Amino acid sequence: MAMAPPRKGENWELRQQLNSEYRDKRADAIKRVIANHTIGKDCSGLFPDVVKNMQTEDLEQKKLVYLYLMNYAKTQPELVILAVNTFVKDTADPNPLVRALAIRTMSVLRAEKILDYLASPLSKCLKDENPYVRKTAALCVAKVFDLKPELCVEYGFIETLRDLIGDGNPMVVANAVAALADIHEASLNLPPSPPSSPGGSSSPPPSARPSSSLFIIDQPTLTKLLVALNECSEWGRIAILSTLARYKAVDEKESEHICERVVPQFQHVNAAVVLGAVKVIMIHIKNVTREDLLKSLTRKMAPPLVTLISSPPEVQWVALRNINLLLQKRPDILANEMRVFFCKYNDPPYVKVEQLEIMVRLANEKNVDTLLGELKEYASEVDVDFVRKAVRAVGQVAIKIDEAAERCVSVLMDLIETRVSYVVQEAVIVIKDIFRKYPHSYEGIIPALCSNLEELDEPEAKASLIWIIGEYAEKIENADELLGTFLDTFKEESYPVQLQTLTAIVKLFLKKPDESQGIVQKVLQAATKDCDSPDVRDRAYIYWRLLSSDPAAAKSVVLSVRPPISLPQTTVAPAILEELISEVSSLASVYHKPAATFIGKGRLGAEEMHRRTLDAEEDVSREKALQTVVAGNQAENLLDFDADDEPAPTNGGSSSRGLVSDGVISSQAIASVAKSTNPLDELMDLFSTASMTAPSTQPIAPPSISAGVTGLTGSTSAASSDPFASLSGLSSPPTGNGHGIQSPPAYQPQQQQKQTSGGGASDDLLGLF
Repeated sequence: MAMAPPRKGENWELRQQLNSEYRDKRADAIKRVIANHTIGKDCSGLFPDVVKNMQTEDLEQKKLVYLYLMNYAKTQPELVILAVNTFVKDTADPNPLVRALAIRTMSVLRAEKILDYLASPLSKCLKDENPYVRKTAALCVAKVFDLKPELCVEYGFIETLRDLIGDGNPMVVANAVAALADIHEASLNLPPSPPSSPGGSSSPPPSARPSSSLFIIDQPTLTKLLVALNECSEWGRIAILSTLARYKAVDEKESEHICERVVPQFQHVNAAVVLGAVKVIMIHIKNVTREDLLKSLTRKMAPPLVTLISSPPEVQWVALRNINLLLQKRPDILANEMRVFFCKYNDPPYVKVEQLEIMVRLANEKNVDTLLGELKEYASEVDVDFVRKAVRAVGQVAIKIDEAAERCVSVLMDLIETRVSYVVQEAVIVIKDIFRKYPHSYEGIIPALCSNLEELDEPEAKASLIWIIGEYAEKIENADELLGTFLDTFKEESYPVQLQTLTAIVKLFLKKPDESQGIVQKVLQAATKDCDSPDVRDRAYIYWRLLSSDPAAAKSVVLSVRPPISLPQTTVAPAILEELISEVSSLASVYHKPAATFIGKGRLGAEEMHRRTLDAEEDVSREKALQTVVAGNQAENLLDFDADDEPAPTNGGSSSRGLVSDGVISSQAIASVAKSTNPLDELMDLFSTASMTAPSTQPIAPPSISAGVTGLTGSTSAASSDPFASLSGLSSPPTGNGHGIQSPPAYQPQQQQKQTSGGGASDDLLGLF
């Protein structure tokens, strides 16, 4: 005899209480079920018993039951249908709170079986006499559209939402706008309708599918939005402002009208509303041409942005990121407000970094003295990273403002005198950039820099000082001694320091050839024989060949005049900046990246976003490239070794003339090339496994190829004579690769013709070349 399951456990007790005849016990049991769910216990087994308690006049108990249904409807999709009758009945309840609660819960359940029963009650609630029910039903339409767009089109829910924009209650208008905006965005991502099959298809007819432009803002709609803007809650204002940012004004007068109606939102206490209003102004101010209105709008944008900076650190950082973006578009917004961005001692590091960047962006001739004094104070703080950024900001100010460069250099020299290691090293790096901006302007500080040579231990600082010594080697008496200290530890230095040491010594040799022949020979030998970096070794060989073959050419290359550097005005591309301005007060403006790069299914990189703006140019470039490939295919294919054995075409090359007429390459030829494989595949086939087998007969190179290679070997042997004859004290560079490996033997076509077919596979491969 089978034993009955034990009637014990918490769920069993809850089930008994949920089915109790006493109302108080049932209410307490529902509260315990919600409490257990809150702490993570599985209560899905009580679904039928909880649904029985839906029909009650106690609003609190009804809310708890609806909350349970919203959380467990996905785990019990078959049992959800039990609650449909109660839902439909509640949508007709005299209490508007019950009606709104029922229609909202039905739309949140996200069950296909519920949607068919939801359509009729939702139509009634959208036209309900109570505004609370209407605003709740408006948001439900967006949720239904996400599950079944055809249902919204069939029952005319979207047209009803458009009518609700003219509702007398501003909250109904705001929710209708938010729902239409979500539906519009979702409709753009809908897949195209599949073609109907001959035997009939279950897909909805085209008339039942939503169009891609469901929310078109016209002038009457714009007027309604502007009227409701001042009466909505903060969430409603954000939704309306986002919609106004998407609207494209018809003319300048309409843009001015929108700006004037949105300006009062600057005084709102919510930061999101303020940034939303700033976004609308920044978008529509492009069409404004009146100078007085432009100055007025720019002046009115400054106080609300300054107010955001006094928020808590997290909100302050978000505001600073948005302000940084706005200043890249319009630097004059906060031109007179630099003091509010001064760093406080208790500001978080991430806030200080943003404030530094904004201060440099706002720097001008009037406030540069105040800024330099503030940056000098920052350089004495204990946060090493912040101190480095402050010193680097001094250099950025020097590069940005020509008149303040001398004062910036004076501040940097004062910082070097502090003898603080990281301050000195960062100052040396910054002064290198100043020399690149103002060459031969501040040579008097070079001795002070060279005196701090022993304190440099970071690769970037060493490389910067080496660059300065090499650039001004003719004016430094002991330049060879200073560079010799780095040459003594050449093997232990990092690759950037090795590259800079090599270039600086070559510059020294070109400026003082008599005094530095020995040191340049040492650095070339060390770079080609003892260095592991291919970049350093290759550069050393290039310098060696240049110095040995043509010193004048070496001088023109190494000592060429370089254009001065400049400080970029924006941190993003102009096309991306325009897109980011339209996304102010969102994550995109915080990350300074378009939203498509970090959200959505098909995430696009910043390069891809920029590429989209250049599609037309790329199409033209691709066509030109294909024309070049077609023209190359009509020439002799040097990779086809059997071309000489094939008979010439008897039709006189009519096929080639068919693709080319009057010097113009036809589209047919371009299309055939675009579909063809890569021409380099023929070369790669030589190294495949099949090509490694020994051929029956040894291929003979064509006379034209043999002659070309023979001429090549002759020129190589001529160049292998001593090229340093004109420069005493320098020997010729080695013929190997720097590690004792000999150069490969010259090509010998006569031996290739005498080879027999009994050679190995590797000999055959080498014989081809």
